Amino acid sequence: MPATRRLNLAEQLAAARRDETLAEIVQRSTWDRYVVMQVVLLHGATHDTWSANDIRHLLPEQGRGFLGAAISGLRSAGYITQPPMPGVPSTLPRTKGHRLAVWMLTAKGHRESARRFQQTADVA
Repeated sequence: MPATRRLNLAEQLAAARRDETLAEIVQRSTWDRYVVMQVVLLHGATHDTWSANDIRHLLPEQGRGFLGAAISGLRSAGYITQPPMPGVPSTLPRTKGHRLAVWMLTAKGHRESARRFQQTADVA
């Protein structure tokens, strides 16, 4: 079994900040996660690829890191995937052009999008 490497102070602080952010995200309401999923499914159904730049303006103000975590959750659930292409620079000034992942709906994501928005059309 390989020896476990000790984290340096910067890594420890980064891990603590990450844990705090994740704890905050978990405490967020189900509604926030639902809104992100609705936007991702709707936007993804009409666009081949997209990034957080493309959907950020469609969402209410959220805590720092929440959108990325919600998108990561959708990836883990199999609704979205990254196509084989490079990321794009963020358009948020405070990120100074940090690279963002590009995403696309999977077949599961397209099915869920069609199911949800067909139900909406049936009700209307």
